[in-house]
Amino acid sequence: MKFVDSHCHINFPDLAAQMPELLANMDANQVSHALCVAVNLPELPSILALAQQHGNIFASVGVHPDYEDTPEPTVAQLVELAQSPKVVAIGETGLDYFRLTGDLEWQRERFRTHIRAARETGLPLIIHTRASSEDTIRIMREEKANEVGGVMHCFTESWEVAQQAMELGFYISLSGIVTFKKASELKDVAYKMPLDRLLIETDSPYLAPMPHRGKQNQPAWVRHVAEHIAELKNIPLEDVAAATTENFFKLFHRASAS
Repeated sequence: MKFVDSHCHINFPDLAAQMPELLANMDANQVSHALCVAVNLPELPSILALAQQHGNIFASVGVHPDYEDTPEPTVAQLVELAQSPKVVAIGETGLDYFRLTGDLEWQRERFRTHIRAARETGLPLIIHTRASSEDTIRIMREEKANEVGGVMHCFTESWEVAQQAMELGFYISLSGIVTFKKASELKDVAYKMPLDRLLIETDSPYLAPMPHRGKQNQPAWVRHVAEHIAELKNIPLEDVAAATTENFFKLFHRASAS
């Protein structure tokens, strides 16, 4: 039995400083691989270095929608940066109307840029959506994101939004939020989710699952997400582990399981 953390930020300084311990904890908890996700271009070299140094760490290329004052990527730039063999996805990208307000057309244009880069490279998308699901799904349809697919990461939307994303060929990734006592709507999504469309993640260093809530998160704790999903679905933990691991390597087809 093994687990894969499909979304983390272990290049962030606090986690990077603990790398030997993080990797040992992953091994102790049967977490075989992790995808370290980019949030801007200036920090990308640290992610690529990490992925190149460790065989079980993968990388993505992208600029997060919350980063307003940061170099704006072009399609050509993203395509070029994605040539590294350890880059398995484009993102994270998407829309966030919760943290930022005002005219967010720049955010929508950035999202379109990422989808176009994904279609050009053939790599899947890592999509962030918060308080913006209607526009997120609309732009995914307009830009033909279904041609490459991807994942709705750290999913916190309704079952209806999950269904719309799955219709476009996207996976749904659940984070430690699903373990929180008051996350009843998300628990319902987890219960209804078909196993063949499900991924698990930590979003480290954020959103530590129960029983570690409030602490700095780490990839090893993705196991707790899987355990809670297994409880909600009343199925063996082994089934969740097998399905989410298989789904990860199916979606992120450039990633090697060895």
